[in-house]
Amino acid sequence: MKIVDGVYWVGVADWGLRHFHGFELSTHKGSSYNSYLIKDEKIALIDTVWEPFAEEFLSKLQRVVDLESIDYVIANHGEVDHSGALPALMEKIPEATLVVSPRGEESLRYHYHQDWNFQVVKTGDRISLGRKELVFIEAPMLHWPDSMFTYLTEDNILMSNDAFGMHYASSGLFDDLVDMEEVLREAVKYYANILTPFSRQVVKKIEELKKMEVPVDIIAPSHGIIWRKDPGKIIDLYYRWGRGESQERIIIAYDTMWEATARMAYAIEEGIHEEGIDCRLLPLAVTDRNDVVAEVFQARGLLLGSPTFNRSILPTVAPFLEEVKGLRFQNKLGAAFGSYGWSGEAVSILEKNLKEAGIEVLQEGINVKFQPNQEDLEKCRTFAREFAAEMKKRT
Repeated sequence: MKIVDGVYWVGVADWGLRHFHGFELSTHKGSSYNSYLIKDEKIALIDTVWEPFAEEFLSKLQRVVDLESIDYVIANHGEVDHSGALPALMEKIPEATLVVSPRGEESLRYHYHQDWNFQVVKTGDRISLGRKELVFIEAPMLHWPDSMFTYLTEDNILMSNDAFGMHYASSGLFDDLVDMEEVLREAVKYYANILTPFSRQVVKKIEELKKMEVPVDIIAPSHGIIWRKDPGKIIDLYYRWGRGESQERIIIAYDTMWEATARMAYAIEEGIHEEGIDCRLLPLAVTDRNDVVAEVFQARGLLLGSPTFNRSILPTVAPFLEEVKGLRFQNKLGAAFGSYGWSGEAVSILEKNLKEAGIEVLQEGINVKFQPNQEDLEKCRTFAREFAAEMKKRT
C-alpha cells in the first residue's frame, strides 16, 4: 500500500493475535507488524515482520520490488516481532547492507548468529538514497536499548519503531480511516503497559526532536496505524503521558471471596461520587489485567482491595500488584481496603506494595472483619470521601 510516492507499507496485519510477548499483554484488536519500503535511486527497507509471517511478507515485498535490488535493510529494533523475517530475507539478499544502532548489532548477532553486512549508525548519521536521505536518531529504552528512529527527508516521515504505535489491526492504514476513539484507547493501553517505565526517556526524546526542528508530516510506527492527518496529536499525548499527567478519576481495583470486600468497594464508590469525582470499579478476577493497568495509568487515584487469604492477598490481586510495581507510575495517590476472618494481613500488604510501586498512600487503610454492617459501610463511604477530598487538594 502506497504511503506517498516511492514509499510503501509492506507489513502484515495479525488479525488473530490476542496476546503479545507470550501472555504479557492482551491484544483484543490484534496487531500489525509494519515494514516500509522506500524506492529512490537506491532502495531501502525499514524493518521486517514476525517470523511466522515471513513467507507472506516476502511475497508482498516481491510485488513491489525485485528483492535483489534492495540496497539497505534498516533494523530499528532487534526484537523478533520486528526482525523475525530477517534471516529469510537476508538469505535472498546477502550483499545488502544491514543498518543498525550500536546496540542493534549486538542484539541481532545474538538473536540470529549471522555475520551479515552490518553498518552501525548513530544519531545524526545519514544515508543518501538519491533524492531522499535517511537520517537516524537513537532512541534507547523506547523500549529496548537498541531502539532507534529512521527519518526520511523530503517526505518528512518519522519511522518511529515502537514509539507512537499501538496493537491494532485494521484494513484502514491511516489515522483518518479508522475509529479514532478506538485507536486512542489502544494507544494509551500500549503506552501504559509497555513504555511507562521509560517515561523520562520519552519526554527527553520528544524534547530532543523539538530542538532538532525536524518537520514531521507523517509518523509511521512499527505497530498499528500511520499518523498522516494529525501526527502532532500522538506526540502531544506521549509528552503528557511521559510527564505523568492524569485525569481527576479514581480506580477501585479489587477482588472478593464472599462478597464482603465487594460490598466495601460499592460503598467506597458511593463516597467518591458524593465528592463529585469520577470513579470506576474494576473487579480484578474478571477484568483483563492490561486493561486495568491502562485505566490506572490515566487516573490520579487507586484504591486497592482484597480480603485476607492464607495470611496474604488473593492470587488474582498479586499479579496486578507486581505489574504496577514494575511499571512505576508517576504522580499516583492510593489507599487500601479489605475484609478478613481471622488474621487480617491483606490491607497492610496492599499498602506496602503500593508504596513499593511509588504510589503515595494518602491514608490508613480500612479493614472489616467478616461481613460489613451498616456502620462499617458508612466508614467506607467516609474513607472514600476523605480520600477524594484530599486528592482534589493535590490536583
